[in-house]
Amino acid sequence: MKILEQQVIYRDEAWYSSFPSVVSRPDGELIVAFRRAPERRTKQFAPCISHMDPNSYLYLVRSRDSGRNWSEPELIFAHPMGGSQDPCLLQLADGTLLCSSYLWTLVPEAAAEHLGRNLRVFNCWSSALLGGYLLRSRDGGKAWEGPILPPQFEDDLIYLPGYPKPALNRGAMCQGRDGTIYWGVVRTPAELGHTMLELLVSKDQGSTWTHRSTMAADAKVVFNETSLIETDGGDLVAFVRTGNFADHGVVIRSTDHGTSWEPWQDLGIVGHPYQATRLADGKVLVVYGYRHPPFGIRARVLDPECREFVGEELVLRDDGGNGDLGYPWACLVADGRVLVVYYLNHQDGTRYIGGTWLG
Repeated sequence: MKILEQQVIYRDEAWYSSFPSVVSRPDGELIVAFRRAPERRTKQFAPCISHMDPNSYLYLVRSRDSGRNWSEPELIFAHPMGGSQDPCLLQLADGTLLCSSYLWTLVPEAAAEHLGRNLRVFNCWSSALLGGYLLRSRDGGKAWEGPILPPQFEDDLIYLPGYPKPALNRGAMCQGRDGTIYWGVVRTPAELGHTMLELLVSKDQGSTWTHRSTMAADAKVVFNETSLIETDGGDLVAFVRTGNFADHGVVIRSTDHGTSWEPWQDLGIVGHPYQATRLADGKVLVVYGYRHPPFGIRARVLDPECREFVGEELVLRDDGGNGDLGYPWACLVADGRVLVVYYLNHQDGTRYIGGTWLG
């Protein structure tokens, strides 16, 4: 594969835009969803940007001309309880769109003594995690149903007493050939002290979810943001961001539709985080952010069963201003090209949604 073009998909100096996902509709329309929050450094004198913001909402833009032009942003959802993160799109076989997200709520300073480790201070805001939710659209993203709440794990860490924390995770869900939707979510049991992975499945287009299996847990390694893909041979393969593992990702495989999982293996790639897309020739493109100098976006190609790399690492971007970038997401478009979307900054400037076209 080679780089054909670099593109700005959405940029506005008033908004910190990040964490995109992209789908190609049956009619060729492209939809890019992303999280948008105020750029508070510019006029509000904030000392920094933050991945938590009470005015962080979910938006999308569209292209009806193969990516040459993009629409003005359309609001997907503004959660009444706080700021939403990482809108992750999944297009089902019948064209229905699912969008998973999760919620942070602003916590008053007086709550700090009551919340302890459950209070997350991330740069400018003190926040508590209120869990995940999903939205669904049957008309190409014009109207959205929801929020739909997945189940909560009984022994999962609760951040804010009195509020449930439905299952959550950032990353690509996938739909199997039989219509089952697979979602790798995180759980934080007290005895482990950090996140592990569980598999939820839905057979009714995301309306209800059931627990199928534990994907991975480790006494030291932290597993979190996870993207799934079903191979040509029917295996489920998970690409997982980690902590305490030298910034390497791991890969986990199931040969029985997620009933059980093989032991996790080092992916051998430094990335933050990963997403996998099947190419026209059956191979699988894995894209990931690179948060070390030179900061940017990278990719590798795997064989159709995701067992071996094909070719060398491809550097899509190496002009990022610092490590606050990445979260790429790719899709195969109608003309055979691949669009990779991500968020980027230059010299610590306003974050924006960029795209790289591959062919």
